Amino acid sequence: MPKLKIFISSVQKEFAEERKQLSLHFKTDALLSQFFEAILFEELPAATQSPDKVYLKEVEQSQVYLLLVGKEYGYENANGISPTELEYEHAKAHHLDSLAFIKGSSNVERHEKEILFIRKVQNELSYKRFDSMQELISGINSALVTLLKHKGLVQLTSFDESLHPTAQLSDIDPTKINNFLGLANFKRGFPLKQGTAIEKVLTHLHLLSGNKICNSALLAFGKDPQQFFPMATTKCAHFHGYIVEKPIPDHKVFHGDVFEQVDQAVDFVLSKISVSVGTREFSTKAPIKYEIPKAVVSEAIVNAVAHRDYTSNGSVQVMLFADRLEIFNPGKLTPELSLVKLKEDHSSYPTNLRLAEPMYQAGYIERFGTGTGEIYRLSAEAGLKEPTFDFEEGFKLIIWRPGAVVEQLSTSVTGQATGQATGQATGQATGQATEAIKRIALVLYEEMKSAEIQEVLQLKHREHFRENYLDPALNEGYVEMTFPDTPKHPNQKYRLTAKGQELKKQLENRI
Repeated sequence: MPKLKIFISSVQKEFAEERKQLSLHFKTDALLSQFFEAILFEELPAATQSPDKVYLKEVEQSQVYLLLVGKEYGYENANGISPTELEYEHAKAHHLDSLAFIKGSSNVERHEKEILFIRKVQNELSYKRFDSMQELISGINSALVTLLKHKGLVQLTSFDESLHPTAQLSDIDPTKINNFLGLANFKRGFPLKQGTAIEKVLTHLHLLSGNKICNSALLAFGKDPQQFFPMATTKCAHFHGYIVEKPIPDHKVFHGDVFEQVDQAVDFVLSKISVSVGTREFSTKAPIKYEIPKAVVSEAIVNAVAHRDYTSNGSVQVMLFADRLEIFNPGKLTPELSLVKLKEDHSSYPTNLRLAEPMYQAGYIERFGTGTGEIYRLSAEAGLKEPTFDFEEGFKLIIWRPGAVVEQLSTSVTGQATGQATGQATGQATGQATEAIKRIALVLYEEMKSAEIQEVLQLKHREHFRENYLDPALNEGYVEMTFPDTPKHPNQKYRLTAKGQELKKQLENRI
């Protein structure tokens, strides 16, 4: 099999040492030397053609483009464009698999045109930063091994499909399996019904081989996934300001399986952001609208949990600031994707293929790469600033919040509950009630079941809803049960007390 040509592009003088070391590395590395041939302009034989034609031809004949950018922009042609930028554009025009490495932090002083070039690269490619030769080689090795795997040139067992050496079937929660079957059957027409044996379900999902359990089975259905993977958690924090600073008003670390983590993290964000509640003109259930659409929050968090690097010691982090929502995961873009492709529907390239299957069957993700495109579309429809990506250390998505004024759903009389970040509170009743209680007061109409209230608020995790919404409203006397002497009555419903009605009135009178 012919080797893949990898064209190394940079300002030659600035990266003379790095280019020399990389040339040696590609010739001597046990794995890369079998699959790649490094192409460097200074090592090409003399040619009668002009240099610019030579290097652009070499780019065109390569399969991989490796870009190094630093402080200098380099020599400029008559149009003011450097050879490096010309090579970059040529690689892009010929759809080469491209890797970008930026030397130094964002605070490094750089040539003005180099700054603009870096911004272009950051908007179009996944990239990594490096400070030392060791970091550069490590980053290149990791990226190229991933590329080889996606091209099917090497067979490596990824973490999510690896069989755990000690886990047993008894570590799988049968209730979680049964709940999954009910959901997957409803969402996707999954062929196995509730009550199917655990072994058969896991085998069908390719999560069991003999008596060995796949890591993904533990992540999706384990009784205690963190027993095996302590860092497989999702950390959420809420800050009133614009930076990370103490004291933190509220923070949570969510454990459990991937479905529980997604549901709890989404509900955490929804409990903090502003929400508008419309009228019941067409339904007894008042329409509700969060300042950031719930689908945007859900897609972002699901992507982080589903596509993170589970071999990393880092966790998924969800941080809400006064102006933005940041979702970080220790992972990276697959070689087939770029920032441009993320903004539109694209083919799906799951980082954790085995884990993606149960998450797809349960309706959490799609197979068609529509997730990030949906985030862009729904954000635009909500009038939000375009989301941005940051690959400084891992994979970070930034979703921007709207201004202080929250758009109402209707010009008619509506109730509005605002997130904690707005700091709004009027009247004695509203000042004493938490934001969660205010939201229940606004959506609770006559008598409703717990599940109905939860559904209207678009919350998925029952325990989170109970602990943070319903129980506080009951304990503080804003809500009461219709069967107070039989809390678990099959027809149990909830209604506002006189205190709750007063709170509702004050909230509605705000507008």
